[in-house]
Amino acid sequence: MPEKKWTKKIKAAFIQEQLETFFPETPIPLDHSDPYSLLIAVLLSAQCTDERVNKVTPHLFKKADNPFDMVRLSVPEIREIVLPCGLSENKSKAIHRLSEILIEKYNGEVPKTFEALEELPGVGHKTASVVMSQAFGVPAFPVDTHIHRLATRWKLTSGKNVVETERDLKKLFPEELWNKLHLQIIFYGRKFCPARAHDVEKCPICSAFGVK
Repeated sequence: MPEKKWTKKIKAAFIQEQLETFFPETPIPLDHSDPYSLLIAVLLSAQCTDERVNKVTPHLFKKADNPFDMVRLSVPEIREIVLPCGLSENKSKAIHRLSEILIEKYNGEVPKTFEALEELPGVGHKTASVVMSQAFGVPAFPVDTHIHRLATRWKLTSGKNVVETERDLKKLFPEELWNKLHLQIIFYGRKFCPARAHDVEKCPICSAFGVK
């Protein structure tokens, strides 16, 4: 199909079809058992691979898989466990303090609104979006640097940051698909569309769009 016929709307439909073909199932990459453990795992995943987080969290959750047990640990104790995830000083402080806040304000439960989640230490919009979508089933489109990169590569957005990219993707794709699509795009990027050593010929979406 000539390049000029690839409108954003047609691209979105094609991408949706390809993602569903390759990744009909979208297991959540971060191991967790409830909203709290998902929240902690997503927080730890900042600038860290999901694989590494999944190696660290079993040790952390064995000691504390809920905010009441977590606050009994000191920040240095938490930091020693989460050290392999990087940014351990900030992450350990955030985990301890947000656990205190969950107890103080929410009876130990993870709140179910974007606003409340984003007020927690160490929890930005992307982390809140993951928790809202994957723990509570609320439509959200968490955009990390990988999704931002692919959306830009596919010219679905001219967004200069993840906020603008999120806005553009939400306009292009049906709301009922957001929660699944964000995982499908991450999986697709890992398998077919890496940042480096990208083989366009082996990337079904980029080769169709004529991406260089």
